[in-house]
Amino acid sequence: MKNFISLSEIQEALSKGSTNCQSLVDYYLDRIKAHRDLNIYLEVFADDALSQAKLVDAKLKSGTAGRLAGMVIGLKDNICFEGHKVSASSTILKGFESLYSATVVERLLEEDAIIIGRLNCDEFAMGSSNENSAYGAVKNPRNPNSVPGGSSGGSAAAVAADLCQLALGSDTGGSIRQPAAFCGVVGMKPTYARVSRFGLIAYASSFDQIGSLAKSVEDAALVTEIIAGKDINDSTSSSVPVSSYSIAALPTEKKKIAYLKEYVESPGLDQEIKEKFLKLIEDLRAQGHTVEEQTFPYLDVMVPSYYVLTTAEASSNLARFDGVHFGYRSSNAHNLESTYKLSRTEGFGEEVKRRIMLGTFVLSSGYYDAYYTKAQKVRRLIQDRTEAILNEYNFVLMPTTPSTAFDLGVENDDPTVAYLEDIYTVHANLAGVPAISLPLWDSKKNMPIGVQLMGAAFKEQELFSFSKLLMTFKN
Repeated sequence: MKNFISLSEIQEALSKGSTNCQSLVDYYLDRIKAHRDLNIYLEVFADDALSQAKLVDAKLKSGTAGRLAGMVIGLKDNICFEGHKVSASSTILKGFESLYSATVVERLLEEDAIIIGRLNCDEFAMGSSNENSAYGAVKNPRNPNSVPGGSSGGSAAAVAADLCQLALGSDTGGSIRQPAAFCGVVGMKPTYARVSRFGLIAYASSFDQIGSLAKSVEDAALVTEIIAGKDINDSTSSSVPVSSYSIAALPTEKKKIAYLKEYVESPGLDQEIKEKFLKLIEDLRAQGHTVEEQTFPYLDVMVPSYYVLTTAEASSNLARFDGVHFGYRSSNAHNLESTYKLSRTEGFGEEVKRRIMLGTFVLSSGYYDAYYTKAQKVRRLIQDRTEAILNEYNFVLMPTTPSTAFDLGVENDDPTVAYLEDIYTVHANLAGVPAISLPLWDSKKNMPIGVQLMGAAFKEQELFSFSKLLMTFKN
């Protein structure tokens, strides 16, 4: 069976009778088994997926199938699916089975999507390499000696390796877009509040957003349209009407695009990526688009303010995992205090513990104003400057990552060095706006390079439309 690039190709094959949903699921199950060495799936829902495929095939015959009939989807292991395990790739939730489904899962199933399994990720979505999982690192399908990115590394790798047609991930500071760039797939982070977070295991609640990793802009647009919208179970979800992202056509008007001087001149930006990015700017100008340089003086404080705020929220969100209510409980505990201490010490990985401690510190008496309050003020400055730019320009164009995928097992004396992998992606999360990573190029070493397009809040349709144009530059 061929590697289908889009759902429309799959549905054309289904309509011609050259395949059916059960055959599709069998195909993916075989590929998952053949690529076990990449450590992408934590669990495969083989029986459930085949049962769902049989139901969808029947609906296709009767003409009652939903819009996602034929779409086989993997879920990041922090998105709840009723009756199935979910662990956030952490020992502390080992064996935990969800009692309900996330809103995004319910909306996918209503449109006859087929969910095939749960995907490895950095523990509690904390990481940029997918090496922080309690179940081992995921390997990049393009080069198994390289990381796939994180935290949605399993989701990106699954799509890149054709182990599902599309995967859901979560993006707190780039956790969809960075692995999408490293693995060579499309990664979409919607506007904050555009997609319900109900059923997503929280990391940082004012940053987290569920999005898609796909082989095509068209698939990402369709799934975003289906999972977006107000949800009574998530009071932070927006009631702004959802546009028809799936019918977004190529733009007919020339666009005004900004790129940020500090981002292009950053010493950490790989020279090859910089050259390809500048060439793209010239190509867009040659097509008649206006592409202009703008200044953004907050690059140096972007990552520090992001980590102060997200770790503060994480220390609060992860307090519920205490060895008492649910999840892992230390067998060495002998009273209440030791239950808390030992369960959390043994259940959480090093990176999660590091971020909990940092978050607790910045919220503590005497340091709250020095760190947390100051970071919130910086966030406001970032939001205001971003809004000002997007009031003048349709989009902001930037690299997705400063480099291509790095090698597995690289150790730094300073663990915060890895945080700089998020230098270009945290911007959209701090500002709360949508951003998409597009796999436009390959490096001289045959590793994917992504470019990132950022738009104004709730302007996903315009973002998808121009993304289709950018994909015509793919080489």
